[in-house]
Amino acid sequence: MNVILLESVENLGSIGDLVKVKPGYGRNFLLPQGKAALATPENMKQIEARRADLEKAAAGELAKANARAKAINGVELVIPANAGSEDKLFGSVGPIDIAEALAAIQVEVERSEIRMPDGPIHELGEYQIGVHLHGDVNAEVTVRVVAAE
Repeated sequence: MNVILLESVENLGSIGDLVKVKPGYGRNFLLPQGKAALATPENMKQIEARRADLEKAAAGELAKANARAKAINGVELVIPANAGSEDKLFGSVGPIDIAEALAAIQVEVERSEIRMPDGPIHELGEYQIGVHLHGDVNAEVTVRVVAAE
């Protein structure tokens, strides 16, 4: 299935690119979310005419993501959690807990933007957590999990 991208898609292409994707990916993800349009001659003409507007909108989103990254980079969160012997947590600290801790200091982050490749945190300590704000913008947050008193 050939589609024209209406916005940059990670690992696929940028605005206005003509790409070949599997039918299910195009039909179930790209088209419904407005990230792409079918590659018909009419759509190609329309997108070429709108290309400047689409690139301007993408630049605006990138600028917003960079501003959010400046606010997030270097933030240190302290999350109290119940812990047992040997510094093991009763439960875990996951993306929801980190998003709530950021919201408490007036930094809005969706939980889907928080990247924890090693999974939830199960022990007390200090961890570097990635925040994926845009296809090209990532930030780092330091999370210290301490024993609740």
